[in-house]
Formats: sequence, structure tokens, C-alpha cells
Amino acid sequence: MVCMICGANAEKGFTTDVTDMGDCLIIVRNVPCYKYEKCNEVLYTADVVAHLEKIVEMAKQLMREVSIIDYGKVA
Repeated sequence: MVCMICGANAEKGFTTDVTDMGDCLIIVRNVPCYKYEKCNEVLYTADVVAHLEKIVEMAKQLMREVSIIDYGKVA
């Protein structure tokens, strides 16, 4: 995949995803992604997006101000 902004190729990697829910902050570490080396733009596959949505919903149920979750450790 070539970035439409910087023209770099995407490489597989990992990133940290942060979701601000207003009253709480959900941080998910080690999220698999495709990352462009020049502009650092990040893309997720559909499977990863679906899993992230489940993780965020689970974290919202905990009702903590800040939740830090490791992507690989969530079933």
C-alpha cells in the first residue's frame, strides 16, 4: 500500500491507540497496524478495528478515568 499523502510504502508494525470518551481515556497498546514510515499515518485492518471496538466497549463498562489495555492480552 502506498500512502496518498507522503508516497511511502506501508509496513506492518504496532502502535498505541488512544480513544477519548469525554469522561474517560482508553489507551490500547501493541495494536497491529500498517504504518507509513515518512508521515507515520496508521491504518488498521477491518478485523483489528472490530477488535478495538470490542475493547473500547469493555473498557467503558469499567468506568475508569484512564484504562490502559494490551491488545494482545485481550481475548
